[in-house]
Amino acid sequence: MSRLIVQKYGGSSLADAERIRHVAGRIARDRRAGADLVVVVSAMGDTTDHLLDLAAAITDDPDPREMDLLLSTGEHISGTLVAMALHAQGVEAISLTGPQAGIRTDTSHGRARIATIEPARLRAEIDRGRVVIVAGFQGSTDSTFATGEVTTLGRGGSDTTAVALAARLKADACEIYTDVEGIFTADPRVVTDAQLIPVIGYEEMLELAHQGAQVMQTRAVELGWVNEVIIRVRSTFSDHPGTSIQEVSAVELRDKVRAMALDRKVAKVTLIGVPDRPGIARAIFGPMADQGLNVDMIVQNVGHDGSTDLSFTVDHTQLARAERLLELLSKDLGFAGIATDAAVAKISIVGEGIHNSPGYAAQMFGALADEGINISMISTSEIRITCIIAEDELDAAARAVHRTFRLQEPETPDA
Repeated sequence: MSRLIVQKYGGSSLADAERIRHVAGRIARDRRAGADLVVVVSAMGDTTDHLLDLAAAITDDPDPREMDLLLSTGEHISGTLVAMALHAQGVEAISLTGPQAGIRTDTSHGRARIATIEPARLRAEIDRGRVVIVAGFQGSTDSTFATGEVTTLGRGGSDTTAVALAARLKADACEIYTDVEGIFTADPRVVTDAQLIPVIGYEEMLELAHQGAQVMQTRAVELGWVNEVIIRVRSTFSDHPGTSIQEVSAVELRDKVRAMALDRKVAKVTLIGVPDRPGIARAIFGPMADQGLNVDMIVQNVGHDGSTDLSFTVDHTQLARAERLLELLSKDLGFAGIATDAAVAKISIVGEGIHNSPGYAAQMFGALADEGINISMISTSEIRITCIIAEDELDAAARAVHRTFRLQEPETPDA
């Protein structure tokens, strides 16, 4: 029986005709080696951004249904071109939209969740000996209509599509192809001696993704973890085995920091003179949640004279919306003022070993202090320590922290 592999190729891997032909060559090689293949594709290059710009040029309040229908076309283009490139290389292939592939979602346009996958069409095409190319990032609602309404899964949704298909089809492998060779100890564009991590646990990868590492999408990692799908992150442009994201046994856990994540897309908000009384936090963060504003780190100062200051972070693209809402709330809730800072960044260290041994926080703070870098906020979990610092100091901070935890040293089996 043939092995079934689900592969996903990102937008940078499909940026132009030459790269599409290269991807088709990789797929053809795997097919001729005997593997059955389902291939998930993202939109070419910056296609999604161009479509968003076009919509914005038409209206500043696009209809969510029409926006999803518009954005889904980027992956349709990629899918058909990859299928054509495979035909040109003598490989049987067919491209399918997300709805044609049986991906059914809830009704949340722009951020839909996969409800189920009906695999009959996929299995039938595989049985015909075809490589099945699936448009990622999309599905359709259950409906009385033939295919329901088209929905999109949010940024990075093609990763989610690939892992969900691998879980539903019980694939032998799920390979995520991108323009880097795997998961590194830090962003190699910032830290030149960052090292490739051969194997990383789901929980560590989930923390890295949440804190700004952009190689994998958080929902895809969660899906892989829940369904025990081993995810391999590899480069489209080399044959390096890459990084395997999988469950790591307690015996294999290393008493060390595994990697770090950097995030420049954050902004800090401080509410000054907030009345220090029960229910005030709910009165602030409840309306923010209702408006789809995602709050990350939260720090409340010690109250004095019946009031306190409250600081938190939001995605920098949501700062203006947050300010408008908080200005309205301030009139009802009575806090004295709002201060914002968009010139901040987040640096995090992640590792299963953090909760087993003391001293990691002191080492991280010491590395930043030695560089003269001030910390404005701190947040922790069992396997993570995160600091908010000035954005223009992020690169220096990354290199200092990387050195402090000796992440430039390649891992060894008994490390």
